[in-house]
Amino acid sequence: MTTAYQEHLDVLSHRYEDAMAYFGLDAIVLASGEKSYYFQDDHTHPFHAYSGAQQWLPFSLGAETFIVLKTGKKPTLVWPVRDDFWHAPNPVPSGDWQQNWNIVTAKKTDKWFTDLPKQTAWLGPQAMSFAVACEGLKAYVDFDKAVKTDFEIQAMRQASIRGAAGHIAAKEAFLAGMSELEIHLAFLKASQQTATQEPYPGIVGLNEHAAVLHYELKSIEKMPDSRTLLIDAGANEHGYASDITRTFTRHDDDFSALVESLDMMEQKLCRSAMSGVSFRDLHQDTLAGIASLLHEHKICALSVEEQLDKRIPQVFFPHGLGHLLGLQVHDVGGHQADKMGGLSMPDEHAPFLRLTRTLEKNMVITIEPGLYFIPMLLDKMQADIPNHGCDMKRIQQFMPYGGIRIEDNVVVKNDRPENLTRNAFFV
Repeated sequence: MTTAYQEHLDVLSHRYEDAMAYFGLDAIVLASGEKSYYFQDDHTHPFHAYSGAQQWLPFSLGAETFIVLKTGKKPTLVWPVRDDFWHAPNPVPSGDWQQNWNIVTAKKTDKWFTDLPKQTAWLGPQAMSFAVACEGLKAYVDFDKAVKTDFEIQAMRQASIRGAAGHIAAKEAFLAGMSELEIHLAFLKASQQTATQEPYPGIVGLNEHAAVLHYELKSIEKMPDSRTLLIDAGANEHGYASDITRTFTRHDDDFSALVESLDMMEQKLCRSAMSGVSFRDLHQDTLAGIASLLHEHKICALSVEEQLDKRIPQVFFPHGLGHLLGLQVHDVGGHQADKMGGLSMPDEHAPFLRLTRTLEKNMVITIEPGLYFIPMLLDKMQADIPNHGCDMKRIQQFMPYGGIRIEDNVVVKNDRPENLTRNAFFV
């Protein structure tokens, strides 16, 4: 068993023993969850284990797996035994990781929980009747998940390497004139995963589709003039995600110059992701940066201060700068103010900001500024903001390109942050 994994278990054990002491618990059961089915069908949704359970193991957890934690004891893994001929067998994965575990195999009908102490709490879906209610426990452990161990960061490095390989293949497919579906298939092949194994459904938008923030379609038709590719897609390493966005262009023109300017701004923001920095302030810096780009590229004649006052940048950059990243793409605890569950919600000027905390060393975050030409928001701007200063004729020239988003995954440090994404593209 690697030293990093041993240290990871030690950190988790300390966190949960602290929680048990605080709430007066004798044990905590973590449940991976059960498969769910489509309505009136025997086909299941893609399964994702509850992150609190997945965090303890160095491989992807399946359904109906349980972890039992008791103070001062080895964690116990209750491994499900499949007793049918419909599915592939699922033996307990081998490896040195087993040294610090008690492992129990159990069928679904087995009563593996009969000897648990009375004060046993449950984290995860489908709580069993023996569990005691413990309000606040989930928030208490979620808050600390934002700070990653070396083991977790290494998993995200590997996810970044595979994700970057997929993006390089996607760019080549785009330049070869492939359809959105073919580009996505190229990404999947190079990142070595199926669509259901992606940490989130990949976004592949050509031309105007790049202006749809969560564009979910993948056209099978090749576009005769594909000018822009926006691809937002990541990879998975035993539950830990990478979340990468790139915007590629075919022509050397005004739009490609705008992409280059946004890329430079994004890298500067990444270098600013240091401990002690308020993520709210980074988001505000991004709005000022977008205003500067709009002025520099002659999209808006107003000064940066005037644009901010009239909220012009939000027309072109309507979402938040980024979020926590880990076992969930939008990782838990982004709005938590403390372990007690107090919240620090975004204000009306940044309603979609998913992270409002002050950054700490070894948090992993996304930095993803965007600049889009979204017809609905542009129409609203013209109707609601007098003297907006925007050159609508120039904007019309940019509309066929859709928009830009550039996203990197960054490990927060006390001095120089580690950009997992940029490093992965150079592997």
